[in-house]
Amino acid sequence: MEQTYDVTIIGAGPGGYVAAIRAAQLGLKVALVEKERLGGVCLNWGCIPTKSLLRNAEVISLLGRGKEFGFTVAGFEADFSAAVDRSRKVSGRLVKGVGALMRKNEVEVIEGSAVLKSPGVVEVTLNAGGARAVETRNIVVATGGRARTIPGIEMDGERVLIYREAIVLRDLPASAVIVGAGPIGMEFAHIWATYGAEVTVVEMLPRVLPLEDEEVSKEVARAFKRRKVRLLTSTRVQGIETTGNGVRVSVTNAEGEQVLEAERALIAIGVQPHSQGLGLEEIGVQMERGNIVVNDEMRTNVACTSGSVYAIGDVTGKLPLAHVASAQGIVAAETIAGVETVKLDYEAMPRCTYCHPQVASFGLTEGQAVERGYEVRVGKFPFRANGKALGLGDYDGFVKIVAEESSGEILGGHLVGPEVTELLPELVLAHQWELTPEEIARTVHAHPTLSEALMEAAHGVFGKAIHV
Repeated sequence: MEQTYDVTIIGAGPGGYVAAIRAAQLGLKVALVEKERLGGVCLNWGCIPTKSLLRNAEVISLLGRGKEFGFTVAGFEADFSAAVDRSRKVSGRLVKGVGALMRKNEVEVIEGSAVLKSPGVVEVTLNAGGARAVETRNIVVATGGRARTIPGIEMDGERVLIYREAIVLRDLPASAVIVGAGPIGMEFAHIWATYGAEVTVVEMLPRVLPLEDEEVSKEVARAFKRRKVRLLTSTRVQGIETTGNGVRVSVTNAEGEQVLEAERALIAIGVQPHSQGLGLEEIGVQMERGNIVVNDEMRTNVACTSGSVYAIGDVTGKLPLAHVASAQGIVAAETIAGVETVKLDYEAMPRCTYCHPQVASFGLTEGQAVERGYEVRVGKFPFRANGKALGLGDYDGFVKIVAEESSGEILGGHLVGPEVTELLPELVLAHQWELTPEEIARTVHAHPTLSEALMEAAHGVFGKAIHV
């Protein structure tokens, strides 16, 4: 048995490493256990490398519009493998940065696989060989999630892929079937289609981005269809068969059964908690469908004098987003340190999809607000009436604010269009501090900016938008 830590964190993704930094800032002695790479899925195989590839796709799209902008590109070639190489460099740089932050904050990083032996002891099978028993007063489980797969379908990593394999795929598939029209599926569809792949997206639910406001989903679907991306909604996958040079995906919908042939298939139907093999059940941690049950302080039901167990991130099943995991990590660290913290509102968390057009939202959709019995007022403003968007040549989409009629409370914000993932925080901040649409409308926004669309939508809640 080695020295005792105040907290040992299992998993170094955006939840775990942020929790480690915050705990160290609060004067706690911290150990961080990671079996793969610092930064977890987000930095290595998810958020960051995909955004790098999306930037490449943005540049290529712009070059393809040379006539509109008055330039000619002769002999242009898009090297997809170079784009992937760039994305790996970006990821690598950030991973090194996390390592530097661990050293700066004197967090001990232990490379290996962890198992909880008791609420106060973590046994680590070291990557370098051997084992180490870590005595700790608190444990934070931050092991994240892994790709959800379809029962009965073999994931061979060559023809049938999940996001971790797709993100490092250096040869662009000539054709692809993407199963799942959530953020991961739609972002890969955008990237591959921009580079020239023939893409079909299959979604079991009636519309793409099914968790977004219905009007937002329709806007994205129109944009993808204009780019010849085939969208099959209300369609189930029956099976996937690999062939000598590709895949055969059997699907069924109201029109009957059909077989889609492509070079590769990507399964992008969400994530499931990575909670197996950690010894959680053995020490009595409460679980629900593989998720670790936590309270508002990120505590599990296991708390005793010998040690308390916390959990954060995808493994809790709350909302599988990197920034949510980070926020949970800060709450857990502050709780352990005994300082004031906050209660997270998961419904108000920002949600972003970085396809083109971008999608950003928080809170209730218009339909959800009506279903809950609210009397709602909606303000909506199109980017086609925004001078900055017209100047950029990127003006599809709109800003939509859903507000409660009597109080003016902002119930939700739903944006689709240019750089809306950067515009969303103003609405989230307004909701957090109980500002009303009138206060947003009365806040002078610089001209010309995309943010003026927020102001105009806020005016629109009262039927008084200026430029429509």
